Amino acid sequence: MIELIVTTTFGLEAVVKKELQGLGFKDFTVSDGRLEIKAKLEDIPRLNLWLRSADRVLLKLTQYPAKDFDQFFDPIVELPWEDWIPKDAKMTVVGKSVKSQLASVRTCQKMVKRAVINRMKEKYQVKTFPETGDEFVIGFSIFKDVVQITLDSTGPGLNKRGYRKFPGKVPLKETLAAALVQLSTYEAGKTLLDPMCGSGTILIEAAMMKRNIAPGLKRSFASEHWPFLKKSFWEMARKNAREAQKGHESQKLIGCDSNQQAVREATMNAEKAGVAEEILFLHKDVSRIEQSVAADLVITNPPYGIKLSEISEVTALYALMDHAFQTWQNTEFYVITADRHFPKHFRKNIRPHKIRKLYNGTIETQLYQYLST
Repeated sequence: MIELIVTTTFGLEAVVKKELQGLGFKDFTVSDGRLEIKAKLEDIPRLNLWLRSADRVLLKLTQYPAKDFDQFFDPIVELPWEDWIPKDAKMTVVGKSVKSQLASVRTCQKMVKRAVINRMKEKYQVKTFPETGDEFVIGFSIFKDVVQITLDSTGPGLNKRGYRKFPGKVPLKETLAAALVQLSTYEAGKTLLDPMCGSGTILIEAAMMKRNIAPGLKRSFASEHWPFLKKSFWEMARKNAREAQKGHESQKLIGCDSNQQAVREATMNAEKAGVAEEILFLHKDVSRIEQSVAADLVITNPPYGIKLSEISEVTALYALMDHAFQTWQNTEFYVITADRHFPKHFRKNIRPHKIRKLYNGTIETQLYQYLST
């Protein structure tokens, strides 16, 4: 057995836990932004291919206490790096330190690399390393003087699905978009509307769930180059994922945007994701959306108005939303925004059923949920 750390955006731990349970995992250690699980090596491809709302999958190599540099350095040298990393590997070290005596991340980065090099010099009987091969990202995390050393199996974050050629002006991360759908009551058969769809990410993620398309099928991963992870594990995981896909169903995903170019780009993104048949994209302003759409759910990411010059414009947009949807009594609304004043402008006489704090990258946002009335 091995230990894996699945990282995620703060606030999405419960969503990722539910995804892991769906993949057959039962025992978890959950903390802010991370879930630790016991697994097998063949689970690494499966997790990378299937996780929708997580950020990365890390292989945990060791954990130990350290309050000074000797305590930090020595256990790293003792690890069997030669079993994991070839001698031509490009080695990159990333890390963080929180509430610990070893507070200098830069110094710790240098020490980790020196420790790994020292070990590999001895085992490979060489004096220099060209670092011309595949990249291996070694991570360290120090929290309250406890060190974890990891190897990143993912590479570019799991939000990099490979379908979004046109991200839009203020893109919603694919992993967060998938989480919004999972936090809603959306299921196959319900009609979902995004009235300000931008690059179409929310609807594309919903369509991929509807069709049971593994989000990582169109990309590659760092651990595909690991010498100790059999290529047959990847081949089998991809084969199983392709066979698990469902066919096209009726078109019940609708995206509207006032920007015609955004609609074109969203359509191209959906085509690249292989779900264009599932989604109807319309060039339409939010004020012109008819009740005949009869959506069961609205999930949307309207402009935030972070800059002062944009606030009045965004406030006017919220008022348009309020007017457009005031008669939609049987529809649930999920609106993510960084504007804490949003409830003052939308459905002013109804308090949100639930408010969740989430992060879109580094931007703190709130997800406002309104149940049907």
